[in-house]
Amino acid sequence: MSDSLVIIPTYNEIENIEAIIRAVFVLKTNFHVLIVDDNSPDGTSIEVKKLQQEFSDRLFLEIRQEKSGLGTAYIHGFKWAIEKKYDYIFEMDADFSHTPSDLLRLHNACRNGADVAVGSRYKKGVNVVDWPLHRVLLSYGASFYVKIITGMRVHDPTAGFVCYKRNVLENLDLDSIRFVGYAFQIEMKFRAYVKNYKIEEISIIFRDRVKGKSKMSSSIVNEAIFGVLKMKMRSIFQKNRF
Repeated sequence: MSDSLVIIPTYNEIENIEAIIRAVFVLKTNFHVLIVDDNSPDGTSIEVKKLQQEFSDRLFLEIRQEKSGLGTAYIHGFKWAIEKKYDYIFEMDADFSHTPSDLLRLHNACRNGADVAVGSRYKKGVNVVDWPLHRVLLSYGASFYVKIITGMRVHDPTAGFVCYKRNVLENLDLDSIRFVGYAFQIEMKFRAYVKNYKIEEISIIFRDRVKGKSKMSSSIVNEAIFGVLKMKMRSIFQKNRF
């Protein structure tokens, strides 16, 4: 039995899914993987089922009926992981934007005192490869904005490469999470920050996806920009319930 679960949400990741799963399983640490697939029409879940024949004790699959947002996919995975009693619960993209071997560094950080370990693109300058300049500026600017509004000293609050200790997720009231897009990542870190959990950033190199299509949209950006202020106000006026 492993104490560590990597949650990978998917929608139309047929080009990446086998490679990313195998890349996790070759690591020295015995990670388990949970794929949360939003009923991908490209057959992503079918490919995962095939791989389950080879990795029956390490690879798990949850299929949702429709595409319902990144945040709800992760919450689905978090609840599954809590029920199964994993101690370290990871978020990671399917598209190799996150280097699988960096899971070891996030794991090590949480085993040595961090409650939340964040794979950070901006802890040491800007470590992003193959993004167009406007997207780098948008992401970096959003991170600066979040720090100003929330007071949270996390250089990369929108990062989606994270390790949580189980007790953190058990105490964050997952059913009250408001955001469903990339702002979900901000809200999760902010709620951990408000509860005084130790958040440690681990510098990583982030690479743009090579295969498949990005899920970024204007609605996701708007949620992040305008939702952060509302989130901060809720934390002030609903402090006991936040």
